[in-house]
Amino acid sequence: MKFTEKLTRGTLIKRYKRFLADVELENGEIVTAHCANSGSMMGLKDPGSEVWLSPATNPKAKLSWKWELVRVEDALVGINTSHPNKIVEEAILEGAISELRGYDNLRREMKYGQNSRIDIFLSDHASQPDCYVEVKNVTLKREQDVAEFPDAVTARGTKHLNELTDMVKEGFRAMMVYLVQREDCNIFKIAEDIDPAYADALSTALASGVEAVCYSCALDQNEIRVDRPVEIAGTKRV
Repeated sequence: MKFTEKLTRGTLIKRYKRFLADVELENGEIVTAHCANSGSMMGLKDPGSEVWLSPATNPKAKLSWKWELVRVEDALVGINTSHPNKIVEEAILEGAISELRGYDNLRREMKYGQNSRIDIFLSDHASQPDCYVEVKNVTLKREQDVAEFPDAVTARGTKHLNELTDMVKEGFRAMMVYLVQREDCNIFKIAEDIDPAYADALSTALASGVEAVCYSCALDQNEIRVDRPVEIAGTKRV
């Protein structure tokens, strides 16, 4: 996924009210940027951090800037949660996610389950049933090279796991794709201490036939793209 506009470097002053961030640009101007991330952003919101903003192109936007990237130590991290579905969609179409190759048709945001929408629906595979794909954005790192999800309690995420389980019972494939929007992680695990209910729901879903994979991204100021598979803790694939 290429950024459509050139990113601008700044220094984070503070993130507040979940969706707002004050940033000092290199010319000294202080601006308020939209923070498209409802999570806790643990480890990503320290004042003084180097951040990168994109200009808002929607004339109806209330703010002129959107927060896209933050540098944590030597790694860039993508914080904008509106991007992962697009990043994964492009990766599927390019064949970069091996587990999801071979489907002829892809749809985004299709209605299913209990008043939900699946992130990506794949159909018309020569040898596989249609597949429901749920994408989760991963940015949390609390241990060396270990990415974790979630960074806050996610009742919505638990609901999605239950609905994917229902799809498997109906004879479809269902897959969780955990997208690590950072380059400095080689292992992925569930943050059971943060949301034990989500961890339990995932265990139940996997036992029922839901699949799970994790991929990390390569990031720079021009684009974010799926780069390589990441080992899920305890096995090379859940």
